[in-house]
Amino acid sequence: MTKKLSEKVLNIKLSGIRKFFDLVSEREDVISLGVGEPDFETPWHIRDEGIYALEGGRTFYTSNSGLKSLRVEISNYIKRTQNILYNPANEIIVTVGGSEAIDIGLRALVNDGDEVIIPQPSYVSYEPCTSLANAKPVIIDLKPENDFKLTPDELEQAITDKTKVLILPYPNNPTGAIMNKKDLEKIAPIIQKHDIYVMSDEIYSELTYDGKHTSISSLSGMKERTILINGFSKAYAMTGWRLGYACAPNEIIKQMLKIHQYAIMCAPSTSQYAAVEALKNGDKDIEEMRKSYNQRRRFLIDSFKKMNIPCFEPFGAFYVFPCIKEFALTSEEFATKFLNEQNVAAIPGSAFGRSGEGYLRISYAYSLDNLKKAMERLNKFVTDLRNNK
Repeated sequence: MTKKLSEKVLNIKLSGIRKFFDLVSEREDVISLGVGEPDFETPWHIRDEGIYALEGGRTFYTSNSGLKSLRVEISNYIKRTQNILYNPANEIIVTVGGSEAIDIGLRALVNDGDEVIIPQPSYVSYEPCTSLANAKPVIIDLKPENDFKLTPDELEQAITDKTKVLILPYPNNPTGAIMNKKDLEKIAPIIQKHDIYVMSDEIYSELTYDGKHTSISSLSGMKERTILINGFSKAYAMTGWRLGYACAPNEIIKQMLKIHQYAIMCAPSTSQYAAVEALKNGDKDIEEMRKSYNQRRRFLIDSFKKMNIPCFEPFGAFYVFPCIKEFALTSEEFATKFLNEQNVAAIPGSAFGRSGEGYLRISYAYSLDNLKKAMERLNKFVTDLRNNK
């Protein structure tokens, strides 16, 4: 049977995140710190707008690009937060989550054999989506001594005459690393010199704890070569609404729209009406959630210090990425043993690329009470491991 199936798809590994999610679903009383999903409910005023849309019968197809009113609000939001002007008529497309934007963006940009540079550790979809687009993933292993940032030297060394796209995953999942304006200004000239595109995944942009997020699109000469990807899942606690968007030059959006209209048609209409409300009146919600995440972030960093476990301090997203190399277990062995012995689920760092080996991703998109219980169990777990060396 497998001889009749796509070799490209057969060669893609299942997500390491999903693997542990499935394990957790089969157990009782597990403290799960694995899935990157806010524990907040979607704010009521946003839910209300979705309810009103259903009650009012606004359940029909929208434009392939998305509701005009939503594209206008996305344009207003990007202008207000990043001082970048995107034309809502032809430079914005509304997608089914940020993940669809990644997929159709890559397929719109690359030809067979083109190379896509992917800094890792990073989100699990980039590499398989590159392969599905018949391009070659070129991995840059980010280093903790560089705060998991992409350096100019690393980028320059990875570029060849076949390089077409750089994926820029900041704020980063799983490390929580950020790249500020000065960091981006160091790599922008290299990108322009080699005339390559950038796919900037900014889904965690609103969850930044050290200054304000800067989009590389805001730098001189970068908007015309960048696809800016964002969405509503993380900032507005709207994961199940499945809504994202991409902003890019008209010619790129036009090609993305072709794929989107044949594969998807349009994003869910109810979600789009709710998203208009989120962008208009959701800034206060973002700030309240960010303050709560920051409190949890500080708690976890302090906990790892007390346990003497090295942990890079994250300034974005809602993950910590502690180093577990001292225990002489692979990250998958550590996570599996931790789950079996302490009933706490975390994700092996190896799920996010080879450079994630020796680390564990822990999400703090969970209640402080659950985080405290999980850290107590982790402390017991690592104490036992150290005592049994």
